Amino acid sequence: MASIAARSYFVLVLVLVLVSGEAMGQTLANPKTKFLKDSLVLGLVHSRTSLLTPKRGYNSLLTKRIKPMEMGNDDVIEPLREIRDGYLMSLTLGTPPQVIQVYMDTGSDLTWVPCGNLSFDCQDCDEYQNNVLGPKLAAFLPTHSSTSIRDTCGSSFCIDIHSSDNPFDPCTIAGCSLATLVKGTCPRPCPSFSYTYGASGLVIGTLTKDVIFIHGNSPNSSRKIPKFCFGCVGATYREPIGIAGFGRGLLSLPSQLGFSHKGFSHCFLPFKFSNNPNFSSPLILGNLAISSKEHLKFTPFLKSPFYPNYYYIGLESITIGNGENYSRFGVSLQLREIDTKGNGGILIDSGTTYTHLPEPLYSQLISNLESLISYPRAKEHELNTGFDLCYKVPYKNNTFFSDEFELPSITFHFLNNVSVVLPQGNSFYAMAAPSNSTVVKCLLFQSMDGDGDGPAGIFGSFQQQNLEVVYDLEKERLGFEAMDCASVAVSQGLHKKE
Repeated sequence: MASIAARSYFVLVLVLVLVSGEAMGQTLANPKTKFLKDSLVLGLVHSRTSLLTPKRGYNSLLTKRIKPMEMGNDDVIEPLREIRDGYLMSLTLGTPPQVIQVYMDTGSDLTWVPCGNLSFDCQDCDEYQNNVLGPKLAAFLPTHSSTSIRDTCGSSFCIDIHSSDNPFDPCTIAGCSLATLVKGTCPRPCPSFSYTYGASGLVIGTLTKDVIFIHGNSPNSSRKIPKFCFGCVGATYREPIGIAGFGRGLLSLPSQLGFSHKGFSHCFLPFKFSNNPNFSSPLILGNLAISSKEHLKFTPFLKSPFYPNYYYIGLESITIGNGENYSRFGVSLQLREIDTKGNGGILIDSGTTYTHLPEPLYSQLISNLESLISYPRAKEHELNTGFDLCYKVPYKNNTFFSDEFELPSITFHFLNNVSVVLPQGNSFYAMAAPSNSTVVKCLLFQSMDGDGDGPAGIFGSFQQQNLEVVYDLEKERLGFEAMDCASVAVSQGLHKKE
């Protein structure tokens, strides 16, 4: 979901390098597979200005309803870069082209960009606007594009964005007749929309259609979508940068690119590669993302009757530690399944930085870790950062991760016997430089706030580092595999040699 506690987004730069299926097959899949068609590869830089501290508060998923997507061909491989609160992509829109940076968010479906350099109004955005190291706040100028047009009430996108109990209401107010509403032919402009995210984020804009370019490494390898539909947003609250929605809705980027019935995968680089312009995290869309993946263990997607476009899975238990010194505890039914009101399950969300667990599970996780860790607590850091569990861990031989000083591992057990052991750096993270032979590490998990509406928990992007996460939309399942994402980036040509 686009914003729950601390946000962690991903940005698509649709200035792509097209590689042949033969070349891609050497590193990503069996060259003999029938799925190896030409694939698009994007290069994005991994950067971050500071580690996000948690922000309390969670708003339920009540405003975003999502509909089925269309099927398409080909594959796209997208490298991602991480900034202080997410991963960025650049959309190349309009005639002549304008390059606009946007976050990548698997927890929403609308793709939108800020519109109007002077007229774009972002309230409560000082933190971003004053951050010179963060992404540039470039806005799209529809008046400068000869191919930009306003979407109409006869469009399926307009009906989707106004998905209230009666989606015809806004266009009826706009003056559409009954006959044109029923036939979907009303030529009047689609009325303005509002779109709400978690943590009180809000955007207001209009649906716009324009050409989107996907550039390859030769004239014959470029792609062009002439009528890409996106939100042209003029005002936001706490949303300074556009978003590329990767949910399952009609307006999402994968849907409009034709990958909604195929899938995608990503392999996020760990934070130590932040601010390193030589590495990019690969994001792959299409058959290439899901082919030759049968060796992975997959957990089924849970279906929500009210929020069908989000990616939910079921959690069965959590294990702390390994070997003889471990503790495994089950979870409540609300984390394993979704009820008839659409509540429950674990949401997989690249738009949320840290994993969120409901009470009493979160407190149980904390208490079990406390019982297994003997290092002194760093109470001052807990107060300053808002994280609930920080320790002063010995630092030796210029390494944070000596086996001698390892902290207990955390394993998530999902439905269908899928166990995901979090890499060491995905649970406890060093908050500052070492001092006096110790380094402070904090548990980057958060308690799930809210009233029980929407997901019961969230699996955030920080916990997905150095994991290949495969969204198999064709078979309605999610796969995990531990992966050295830096090596994957090198094998896919997403590493620039210094």
